[in-house]
Parts: sequence; C-alpha cells; structure tokens
Amino acid sequence: MKKSYKIDVDCANCANKMEAAAQKTDGVKNASVNFMMLKMNVEFEEGRDPKEVMLEVRKNCKRVEDDCEIYL
Repeated sequence: MKKSYKIDVDCANCANKMEAAAQKTDGVKNASVNFMMLKMNVEFEEGRDPKEVMLEVRKNCKRVEDDCEIYL
C-alpha cells in the first residue's frame, strides 16, 4: 500500500534526512520526500498498519530533524 503525506520542513538537506530516516523505519518498503511539493510518499510492507508505521516514521524523522512535521 502507498500513501502520501503533507510535510513541513525548512530545507532540502533536512528533507533528505527525513527520507533516509523514513526508509530505515520498520514496516516501510520505500519512502521518498519531495521538498518542493512538501510531500512524503511512503510504500508500506505487506500486512503492516500504515497508522502505526507512520507514528514510528514521525519519531525517527524528529530524531534527525526536530523542526520537521508530518501531517498524518
């Protein structure tokens, strides 16, 4: 399953950090961040609950860039 989320991030470098953190999160098959459109696209592993996984993605992104936001 794939979903798109609105994000708030200040710079392209920060967006890259968010993308890397999201990709390392358990339950995420693939993740990409588009800084210009302020969107994060996430593909979830089979059988995983997107809501639960995205809470972990948000935590991981906040660790690398505490000023970012993902609107779930």
